[in-house]
Amino acid sequence: MKYNVIHRGDEISIQLMHTFHRLVQQHGLIHEEEQPDIVLSIGGDGTLLHAFHRYKEQLESTAFVGIHTGRLGFFADWKPDEVETLADLMGDSARNNDLRVVKYPLVEIQITTPQGIETQLALNEFTLKGVDATLMAQLHINDELLETFRGDGICISTPAGSTAYNKSLGGAIVHPSLDAIQITEIASINNRVFRTLGSPVILPRHHHCDIYPRANQNILLSLDHVYVQRNDIVSIRGMVAAGKKVKFARFRPFPFWSRVREAFIGYEPIMEKKP
Repeated sequence: MKYNVIHRGDEISIQLMHTFHRLVQQHGLIHEEEQPDIVLSIGGDGTLLHAFHRYKEQLESTAFVGIHTGRLGFFADWKPDEVETLADLMGDSARNNDLRVVKYPLVEIQITTPQGIETQLALNEFTLKGVDATLMAQLHINDELLETFRGDGICISTPAGSTAYNKSLGGAIVHPSLDAIQITEIASINNRVFRTLGSPVILPRHHHCDIYPRANQNILLSLDHVYVQRNDIVSIRGMVAAGKKVKFARFRPFPFWSRVREAFIGYEPIMEKKP
C-alpha cells in the first residue's frame, strides 16, 4: 500500500507526520507522493480540502483519511493520540488487501464565459458573491426560471459540505449517502421587485441549476478554499458530479450522525435513553 501525507505546517502536525512515517514503515507501507493509495491529511478540514484538490484527478485510485490537530475537524476521524492505532490498522488493511471506503458525492460546476466552458469539482461548496454591489442573477432549475435573486450571494454545497458554510447560512444537514446538491441563499433581498423562496433547495443527481448573473458584474467565486474574482461570467451550472466521488478510508466505524453530534453538540445527554 502506497501513502502520502499532507499536513498543515504547524509544529504538532509536522511531528505527527514524522511519527506516522516511522510507524507505517514498520508495516511495510511505501511513501509515494505522486500516485498514493491513501492520502493522510494532518491538520484541519482546510488541510483535507487542499489534499482533495491536489489529487482530484486520481479519485478512482486514491482514498483520504484525516487526523485533526485543530479545534474541530469534521472530515477527520482520528485524534493525534490515536496515530499509532491508525498506523496499525492501515498495516492490517495492507496485509489483508482489505481497504474499506465510503464514497461521498461531489458538486460539478460548469462556468461559461465568452471564451468557453470551465469545469470544476468541489468537495464542500461553491459560492458566488457580488464584489462592489449586491449580486443580481436569475436562477433556473432544469432550464426553467425559478427566481430572480438579489443579495450577497448564492452557495451550492455537497452533502459533505452541508455541515460547513451551508449550515451557517441556515441550510439543511444532508447525509452524504444521498447524491444531491443544495442551493442556499446568502442574505437575499426580498421586496416588491425581487422575490426568492427564502429557503434552501435540494436537487437530486439528475437535476441541475443554472445561474445567470447580470452582465459584467464583478463576482467573487469560491471553490472550497480557492477564491477568484471574475467579471466575464455568462452562466454557472451546478449539478451532482456524474461518475465521480471522493473516497474516505474507514478503519473503524464512525457513523455520520455521531460525527455531527460530536462536531456540533459535543455533550452527553442529560436524560436517560428511553427503552
